[in-house]
Amino acid sequence: MAEEEDLADMPRVVGVLAALLERVTERNDAAAAELELAVAGAPAASAFRATTKPDITVRAYMARIARFAGCSPACYVVAYIYLDRLLRRRRRACAFSVDSYSVHRLLITAVLAAVKFMDDICYNNAYFAKVGGVSLPEMNYLEVDFLFGVGFDLNVSLETFGHYCAVLQSEMLCLELEPPPSPSPAPAARLHCFLSEDDTSSSGSTQHQLAA
Repeated sequence: MAEEEDLADMPRVVGVLAALLERVTERNDAAAAELELAVAGAPAASAFRATTKPDITVRAYMARIARFAGCSPACYVVAYIYLDRLLRRRRRACAFSVDSYSVHRLLITAVLAAVKFMDDICYNNAYFAKVGGVSLPEMNYLEVDFLFGVGFDLNVSLETFGHYCAVLQSEMLCLELEPPPSPSPAPAARLHCFLSEDDTSSSGSTQHQLAA
């Protein structure tokens, strides 16, 4: 696939994070479809939720960001941490998840926040808006909403960084050992639920967040 070829030249963390988000997106899409059949009602409103599904895949979108954003590999780990913090906080207030309607805006905004915090030199919001395929006013709004969503908690300790690196390394090994997909979907065998590290046994939500 073209997007897989694009990711081949990128830091491995880019491909691993793309695969993780893609898997989470597929599971949450399936869960949302089941909920729509059981309960009538519109999804929770969010600035990150698009009105239609973007045509570009998560892998191709991730490859585009990695190619044009010019940020350090550590930024993608920090972006993953920020996404986890956002979703953990938002989950308490409303049904908010990473799905096909939200993953792209969440991803570009998380990377933008991470690169500004981590790298000494970075592109401005207008550039990131072009990379992400959104308007500059929307990019600015998403950034502000994201920062409030994480409670402006942008600092990442070395321990936390290492913790999430270990998760991504585990994902990388799983991807390398993972057999080709079977025609019928198999139940999830592994869950990296950093989003619910204080609530690993919760059954109140049917949707995975950053559980891969």
